[in-house]
Amino acid sequence: MCGIAGLLTSRQDVDADALLRSMAATLQHRGPDGEGYFLATADAGGTRVGLAHKRLAIIDLDGGRQPIASADGRIQLVFNGEIYNYRELRAELEARGHRFATNSDSESIVHAYAAWGEDCVAHLAGMFAFALWDAEHARLLLARDRFGKKPLFVHQHGTELLFASEIKALLVPGGVRAEVDTDVLGDYLRYRYVPAPRTLFLGIRKLEPGCCLSVAGGVMREWRYWEPPDRLPLAAPAAEQDAVGHFAGLLDDAVRTRLVSDVPFGAFLSGGIDSSAVVVLMARHCSAPLRTFSVGFAERTYSELDHARVIAGVVRSEHHELVVSETDLMTTLPDLIGYRDAPVCEPSDIPIFLLAREAARTVKMVLTGEGSDEILGGYPKHVWEPCAALYQGLSAPVRRRLFEPLVEALPYRFHRARLAAHCLGIENWAARMPAWFGAINDARSASLVAAVGGPATVVRDGPPFDTPPTNSALRRILYFDQSSWLPDNLLERGDRMTMAHSLEARMPFLDHRLASYVSSLPDHYRVRGRRTKWLLREALRAHLPAHILGRRKVGFRVPVAAWFRGPMRDFLLDHLRGTDSRTRCYYDPATLDAVIDAHLSGRRNYEKLLWTLLNLELWQRRYAAGA
Repeated sequence: MCGIAGLLTSRQDVDADALLRSMAATLQHRGPDGEGYFLATADAGGTRVGLAHKRLAIIDLDGGRQPIASADGRIQLVFNGEIYNYRELRAELEARGHRFATNSDSESIVHAYAAWGEDCVAHLAGMFAFALWDAEHARLLLARDRFGKKPLFVHQHGTELLFASEIKALLVPGGVRAEVDTDVLGDYLRYRYVPAPRTLFLGIRKLEPGCCLSVAGGVMREWRYWEPPDRLPLAAPAAEQDAVGHFAGLLDDAVRTRLVSDVPFGAFLSGGIDSSAVVVLMARHCSAPLRTFSVGFAERTYSELDHARVIAGVVRSEHHELVVSETDLMTTLPDLIGYRDAPVCEPSDIPIFLLAREAARTVKMVLTGEGSDEILGGYPKHVWEPCAALYQGLSAPVRRRLFEPLVEALPYRFHRARLAAHCLGIENWAARMPAWFGAINDARSASLVAAVGGPATVVRDGPPFDTPPTNSALRRILYFDQSSWLPDNLLERGDRMTMAHSLEARMPFLDHRLASYVSSLPDHYRVRGRRTKWLLREALRAHLPAHILGRRKVGFRVPVAAWFRGPMRDFLLDHLRGTDSRTRCYYDPATLDAVIDAHLSGRRNYEKLLWTLLNLELWQRRYAAGA
């Protein structure tokens, strides 16, 4: 796990070496164990290419320094991530005559490119973002892993290309000026994050998951080499007699391969089924006691520490706990925006950030349960979404005059039912997808967004809206989650919050072979009635206590609604109503004030929307106008 940066430029007024080193310096937290640089010229000196690397040493501590080159120096590589099948790749490539100089997984990419060219990415199993310079063909190749676990941001202007693991590396002097892309503000408020490929910064975009970008001879080409298999309808179900057993074997292997490490490691343990499954499978492959790390809150209704302790006791781990308060949130939030270079989409970023800091005191790598819900169907919306056609089949008067008012009058503890009624009533599928987890869930908050870009969702040609309507409702919503919600929100969070403390996080549920197998099964293997993640629950029945397997999904919730009405009230008002507010001008003032007052009085719960607005304000104060 590392930080990478680089450039390709024909501008003669650029001090390429100084710019490269300045970009790398901003990524020190991603790689405190070493650094390396490569700078060369191409096209008879008219073009310069530079690569920079900040290393977090996990595998082959002595031999894994980067940039790493082929024996003849023709290929130069900087790489962020882990290749889990690098030993198998090495054996295959050695059989083809390749000779390796190190035991690092990064060298397997160099030889894979030498053997298969740009198709090398199809042979890699893992999480990665890399930049490779091929001097023989004067080609720069950038690539990102299938699900987008590792980030890569790009700025292109004329003949200049800058790229880096984090946006901050592009904002150094001589790089990109920090300016707000006001065209995406509406999307940010609808989704609570900015969908790829755009960012909140003008002129900076994400290389999308499962994509490659190459530049050769002045021509840039970008293509998708992999897409989540749920994109298309299920053609022929897998002919598997024991689907549960086969899935259990794939998951166990995904955990096992992610335990390859030359440094101490552990696991994040929430007490839910996903992280619990990872931990009990880890224990099967580890001879020494595991280190597990859990976070909770003083408010017991939001804390899962008791459940995490049960699993820690089952595997007899060396267990660490952390309790987070509203003070932690207020003091930490501005720093987190600096690590993420974006508004903090989820309040849970803060406890994860603090948990990563605690874990980094004793380990350099952790396994997590991230991705299970998006692969296996773990959210309540995965139960509700298949009901959309039936719900919309009701007459409009019945829905609007009878059903919706009844649901709206329910107490807050039935907020999921209210959300379901709102979302199921949205007939446009592309507009309904972000509404399930978005910040806009009634006419008042929608009118707030209309002031900065209108309520309609912009549909692009590619993911997450290119799944055909003939696909099943479950597969369509899972594809949206896998193509948008997961990479642009959850995986960005996981990467920044852990790498802020030089901690690597690995996610067994996002093994692409596991995901492909699950996608080959009929829908009822994932959601059966109201039971989510059926396949996982069945596979872990012999390994987890019954009350953990049967628990209703809680999610990693933070008690922000109550904190906004109590200890965070002044903090919220200072940022959204204060004279120094930089974002208040975006909204209709009367609507904004009505939203704030309704929440503070307890009449409504607008915690999600207010959190979204607060973070946009904090982000703008840090970055707007080149600040």
